[in-house]
Amino acid sequence: MDLQVKGKVTQILEAQSGEGKNGPWKKQDFILETQGKYGKKICITHWGDKIDQFNIQEGEELTVFIDIQSREYKGNWYTDVKAWKVERGEEGPSNQEAPFNDQEPTIDMSDMDHDVPF
Repeated sequence: MDLQVKGKVTQILEAQSGEGKNGPWKKQDFILETQGKYGKKICITHWGDKIDQFNIQEGEELTVFIDIQSREYKGNWYTDVKAWKVERGEEGPSNQEAPFNDQEPTIDMSDMDHDVPF
């Protein structure tokens, strides 16, 4: 599954680091605000060398490719949104349409079977 989200970086949070059973780790969160009628703010995490590789700056328009992962700890569930790839501006693969517009996506049903039961 190829999940991606487009938006504008509104905040970059402090980097965090520590030592785990597999060695040292480093992560940084940033807030991406989607556009449209009901825009959302999403906290996205990037890890390790991706922090320097992505070099994300406030105010940038990005397409962020993400993985969503949940885990259970002592009866509670925690969900992470992790970035594995970032594309800037018009580089996104689906930017043939106007990015960040206020229109809802449309579905082309011209080639679908129209004998639906409802």
